[in-house]
Amino acid sequence: MDVYDEGSDARHGPAGPSAGPSGPEPGAALPGPAALPGPAVPAGPAVPAGSPGPGAPPPGTGRPEDLPHSPADPGAGPHAAPGPSAGPRTGVAALSLRYQIGAAVALVVVAVAVCAHLGMTFLHVAPANTVSKKHGETVENWIYPEFEQNWKLFAPNPLQQDIAVQVRAEIRTADGGTRTTGWYDLSAQDGRAIDGNLLPSHTQQNELRRAWDLFVATHDDDNRPVGLRGALSETYLRRITVLRLDRADAAGPGGAVERVQIRSRTAPVPPPEWSGEKVSTTPVYRTLSWWSLPEDEARGGAG
Repeated sequence: MDVYDEGSDARHGPAGPSAGPSGPEPGAALPGPAALPGPAVPAGPAVPAGSPGPGAPPPGTGRPEDLPHSPADPGAGPHAAPGPSAGPRTGVAALSLRYQIGAAVALVVVAVAVCAHLGMTFLHVAPANTVSKKHGETVENWIYPEFEQNWKLFAPNPLQQDIAVQVRAEIRTADGGTRTTGWYDLSAQDGRAIDGNLLPSHTQQNELRRAWDLFVATHDDDNRPVGLRGALSETYLRRITVLRLDRADAAGPGGAVERVQIRSRTAPVPPPEWSGEKVSTTPVYRTLSWWSLPEDEARGGAG
């Protein structure tokens, strides 16, 4: 028969006192420090139900994990996945402020240049007006020769002729003699350089052609210059031909070009076979007088 002390805290179940080393019944509180022998601790004031206990932090100052989570936000909490962040900046926005200002200034400069070019082109092709008459020289200096505009391709008379510029030279040889070269077809040389070239240069396409057009426009039918531009066009055309002769080594070793003679060969463009149009294909030549070269141009210099 087991004997229990009257002051024992052991609980008896329905079947009698617990036997053996088995633990407390489910739901039974484990003995805490208060059950250990020691001085008695005075009980504090009673705390109403639902109120924070002594030493608890005031509302709103607790740790994030202690705060209640809203049922509408199941992902809230210290271990919630981070939300989507803003993507990296691209384009001009990715540049620093200094480079953004530089880009803005460059865009403004380009826009002003484009507007100025369009305005000059408009004044060049538009009928004569007050602005174009007052600033005609400025407009021409801007347009010619790189940005020339004309209507020859469309109306009233498209170009229907092949015009070739040719030159020959009188050479002073190294032994003091003279000789005359054959005709160099400079236009044909430019044509061969352009043929099959996806990006032909401006000089190959227009330098010689524009020089001859300027000469024709500033000279009469007897090849006499009209005005100051006539003399200028002669010098321009002569220097181009001398440079071409120097590239072709027309003077030979020790030789020098003393005089040049230029001519144009104009032949009508043959009509298509289906047109039935009959056109004479006999070329017409316009031959200029011999031009003596200054000493600085005789050896291929530009003077």
